[in-house]
Amino acid sequence: MLPLKEKDKPIIQKLLSAGCCARCVLRFCCVSVQAAYRKQPEETLKELQMFINDTENDKCQDSVALDSRDDYKSKDAAESETSEDPPNKRAKLETSITDVQSEEEAAAVVKSKDGDSRVCVVCLGILQGLCGTTQAIKIAEAVKAGNYEFDTLVLSVSLPAQLCVREHSCWLYVKKEVREKGLVLDKDDVIQVKEAFKWIMQGMVTKELGGIAVVTKVSPFEVSVEFTHPETDADCHFLAATCPDCFKPTKNKQSVFTRMAVVKALEKIPDAKFLKHYPCPPTQPTSSCSPQVQCLHVSVFVAGRYNKFCRSLPQTPWVIDGERRMESSVEELIAAPILSAFRADGFNFSSSGREDVDVRTLGNGRPFAMELLNPHKSRFSKEQMKQLQETINQSSDKIKVRDLQIVTREAMSRMKEGEEEKTKSYTALVWTQKPIQREDISFIDDIKDLTLDQKTPLRVLHRRALAVRQRAIHSMSTRFLDSHHFYLRLKTQAGTYIKEFVHGDFGRTIPNLCQLLKTDTDILELDVESVDVDWPPPVPE
Repeated sequence: MLPLKEKDKPIIQKLLSAGCCARCVLRFCCVSVQAAYRKQPEETLKELQMFINDTENDKCQDSVALDSRDDYKSKDAAESETSEDPPNKRAKLETSITDVQSEEEAAAVVKSKDGDSRVCVVCLGILQGLCGTTQAIKIAEAVKAGNYEFDTLVLSVSLPAQLCVREHSCWLYVKKEVREKGLVLDKDDVIQVKEAFKWIMQGMVTKELGGIAVVTKVSPFEVSVEFTHPETDADCHFLAATCPDCFKPTKNKQSVFTRMAVVKALEKIPDAKFLKHYPCPPTQPTSSCSPQVQCLHVSVFVAGRYNKFCRSLPQTPWVIDGERRMESSVEELIAAPILSAFRADGFNFSSSGREDVDVRTLGNGRPFAMELLNPHKSRFSKEQMKQLQETINQSSDKIKVRDLQIVTREAMSRMKEGEEEKTKSYTALVWTQKPIQREDISFIDDIKDLTLDQKTPLRVLHRRALAVRQRAIHSMSTRFLDSHHFYLRLKTQAGTYIKEFVHGDFGRTIPNLCQLLKTDTDILELDVESVDVDWPPPVPE
């Protein structure tokens, strides 16, 4: 039997008459026993009606007993009375309901005694036909179709915002009855639709997936059931006029009537004002919600280091005015094999700084990380990661990766830590306008911790804010080639613009090499020799 008490009877009667489904009646009666929701709705409805009828029949029987003591009947009259057929159950039901309800309420309860096909005015069918074996099968089919790797899953539910309005309306409908009966009941005590849905569906989904556990807390794999109900979308609109400060357009939201905004508005609006604009109880819908199942695996993060050996390869896709300038990029050459192996829907690529399209990255390479979005495969052994690294390296001679590994989201932040403090080493091929001798450039080797004031370079001004940034060149050394060329090796603070230091950028970098050598200079080639970030950890070959 359902865990109901005598105090629940007036609430049950009003909610059934309003068009609530059996499970929503349990919610408003604050029934928190999960097993009660797992019963078939038809069975629950019959038990609710039996509960109402038995209570009233007990009262009728008590009344008959009192009458028999007050009006003693003769033995013949008693025998005559007992020979009559007992009244049928239909008559008992109608009598008991009429005693305690209006004709309209009685008709509603009688109508639903053999099962009510109406769509619930509160949950819009979510706890009726959309909450059972058929829906569990659809969820399981969606999961299997995605071919994900997972051990457990979390079931999440997204409800249309108008459910909050309808639930508030039904609450006000029973609120008067609750107060008149002196019952202690608060709106926050009502069981949430999504909680009831999960109680019913978790076991069913587990069964359909062959025993894979549906957990309530944390799992890397989430199955979301999103319900929409276009028929009642306008239910929330009156709130925009009554509580305009609760509904502000946001960039990423299609509608201002989000669930949170509606809840906030309902907390502010007075009962009288609500009842002036919205029917109580809610109107009867003609259709149920439409469910959409989506599967999502949490992101997987892959890190490593890359070398770039080509002077015509950008780090990321190079698109100017909608036109692609280069056929590929470092990001794409690395990402394509990884994306395919993890069967991810997309990715976000980041690195410890970036080099220009004509700059090579040598030495141990530049640290990079990729966030793989919704990966369908997420388990890779160290050996498999080595094989994936080899696949990337064999796919192109323009790049090479090393130390490829799966890392945690938290570890990703280490790549960006100390962005301003880390050092980088470069080798630049420099041209001088005036002829030079070896001794003309030897003084450069003695310069230490040279501070530069660098105004945002003209070549990056379209994507970086105009500012003057102080950067340090920790040390320099030179190697003479001929009267117009020499190699300059530099160790600098991260973020230093090397090209601008060499040619001066029309005086936007001070001091610069032109000033130091007292001649115009330019940079012909630049290589990144090292990026001094101790991350990710090296992977033994």
